[in-house]
Amino acid sequence: MYKFFNYFACITALLLSSLCFSQTTAPKVSLQTNVGEIVIELNPEAAPISVENFLGYVNERFYNGVIFHRVIKDFMIQAGGFGFDMTQKPPSKPPIVNESNNGLKNLKYSVAMARTRVPDSATSQFFINHKTNAFLDGQADRPGYAVFGKVIKGMDIVDKIASTETKNLARYGNVPVKTISIIKAHVILSKPAKPTTKEDIKTDPKNKPKT
Repeated sequence: MYKFFNYFACITALLLSSLCFSQTTAPKVSLQTNVGEIVIELNPEAAPISVENFLGYVNERFYNGVIFHRVIKDFMIQAGGFGFDMTQKPPSKPPIVNESNNGLKNLKYSVAMARTRVPDSATSQFFINHKTNAFLDGQADRPGYAVFGKVIKGMDIVDKIASTETKNLARYGNVPVKTISIIKAHVILSKPAKPTTKEDIKTDPKNKPKT
């Protein structure tokens, strides 16, 4: 009985530790725009291909200087493929496999890969849902739009971008009148906890002897 209890305790501890590990190690990306910062938490467990693709573009600084070129309030805001003068920026990587059946839904403030009508055509462009768009989710008989993360900071900035005035520009619609750009996109590095040393114990006021 003791051995069984000990075994059960070990398994529980391992499950809890792995859960904590996944929660604390989820990669985060900061999008510093000219109207404020948006922080995205990625989900590599559910969308490994999309996350790897997105991080690749972030790390090669592809998104620095691109604009939110398509903005529709109560739908989504899209970026990742055009420069300031609406010149298309060619992707630096081949298209990826569609991961829309990964269990993640196109909820408000979720982040998904943009693509053409071809399911496996996503490259650098992505969008942030401005409302829950269930019709974009993958179905058993129809690929959808792959969600790979969510906004955890800067929801007000997403709302601000979504509410901006738009116009038609040449063959493009829903282009912001005032340019909204990503100045810099970068991975947020988590700071490791500083290990406690003997000196810390000595200098900690809590450890002073009572008189």
